[in-house]
Amino acid sequence: MSEGLRILITGFGPFPGAPFNPTMPLVKRLTQLRRPALDGVMLTGHVFDVTYQTVDRELPELIAQLRPQALLMFGLATRTAHLRIETRARNAVSTRFPDAAGHLARKASIVRGADAMPFGLHAASLLHAARATGIDARLSRDAGAYLCNSLSWRAIEATQQSGGPALVSFIHVPLVARDGTAHEGTSGITQEQLVDAGEAMLMEMVKLTRRAIVQGTSA
Repeated sequence: MSEGLRILITGFGPFPGAPFNPTMPLVKRLTQLRRPALDGVMLTGHVFDVTYQTVDRELPELIAQLRPQALLMFGLATRTAHLRIETRARNAVSTRFPDAAGHLARKASIVRGADAMPFGLHAASLLHAARATGIDARLSRDAGAYLCNSLSWRAIEATQQSGGPALVSFIHVPLVARDGTAHEGTSGITQEQLVDAGEAMLMEMVKLTRRAIVQGTSA
C-alpha cells in the first residue's frame, strides 16, 4: 500500500433519448472530493462515449495506464426512479437499440454460452452506505442489455486478469434535471443527493478495497 490506492470513477455521456447524463457531473464532483479518509487515494475520473467500440477500447487502456485497484462505475437508467446497485452483469446485448454512434449489435450475447457474472458481496455494503444518506437505493439483478451492462461485463472480466482491479461496482442513477433538481415525473432524487450517495459509496469502496488488497497479500 506504499503507492497509495488508485480508484477509477466512470460515467457515460449523452445517448439517444438522454441528451443530458447526470453521471458526467457526478464523476466530476466525486473526483474533486477532499476528505481525510481519501488521503493517499488517487481518484481518476473518466466519461465514456456511449459506444461499444469506445468501451471495448478505452477500458483496457485505462486499466493498463492507471492500474486502478477499484472501479466505481455509474450509468443512467432513464426509467428508474431510485438508485440501483447492480449485483451482476448479464451476458446480453441489445440488438434493437443502437449506441450513440448508430451502431447496432448483431449478436445478442457478449460471450457465447457464458452465464451472468456477479460483482460480489460488496454490493450489499454499497447499498447500506447509500441508504445511510437517505436516498432510495436498491439492489438490482438486471443491468439491462446496453452499454452499462457491457461495461459491467468487461470490468468484471478485468478482475479475473493478472494486475486487474480487486473490486468493481456499477450503479445506475435516475434522471436528474440539468439544473440539478429532481426530474419532474421521473424521480424525486436531485444531483446533490446523487453526490452524497456517491461519496458514501466511494468511501465504502476505499475501505473494502484496502481490505481486499491486504487479504490478497496475506493469502
